[in-house]
Amino acid sequence: MTRFNDTVDEAVLEPVATAYQNVVPSLVRQGVTNFFSNLGDIWSLANNVAQLKLQNSAETFMRLNVNTFFGLGGLLDVASEARLPRHEEDFGQTLGYWGVGAGPYVVLPLLGPSTLRDTIARPLDMYGDAQGHIHDIAWRNSLAGLRVVDTRSRYLGATRLLDEAALDKYSFTRDAFLQRRRNQVYDGNPPDDDNAGK
Repeated sequence: MTRFNDTVDEAVLEPVATAYQNVVPSLVRQGVTNFFSNLGDIWSLANNVAQLKLQNSAETFMRLNVNTFFGLGGLLDVASEARLPRHEEDFGQTLGYWGVGAGPYVVLPLLGPSTLRDTIARPLDMYGDAQGHIHDIAWRNSLAGLRVVDTRSRYLGATRLLDEAALDKYSFTRDAFLQRRRNQVYDGNPPDDDNAGK
């Protein structure tokens, strides 16, 4: 599956993301990133509440409102300027918070690295994504495409670095992904015990 994803990335995603980065001004790209991050804060709020993180929930609620109303619908990240931190959470993290183990590492077609827990959580994450509730199909699909290209463009530098380092891409990606997800579940403070299961 990794080879399939790499082929699709090299043939389609990377060239489109490179063109996007070269043609679209950085200020506009930042606005696009901010807009999608603001949309994501809606689902992050729900998951912060589900994890009983009251302060994070309150700050996420404030971020969402400040950026929506004073940041031109989320195009500007006014909340970060006001020192309201982002607390990104998804349902995979919520399951981990409540003790569900990560399970084996898997690579999903087109979606990339995941774990069994995150794969099970993905349908609810997709349902919780505000973008998925846009009724106009053309508008919803256009936003989905823009989001993919914007996200991929932010990882172009990392891809080049990985290619130039001539590392084992699969092992490096797997280890980096699992470490990142573990840190996310534990809010940056994972326990020393490797058998904690999250």
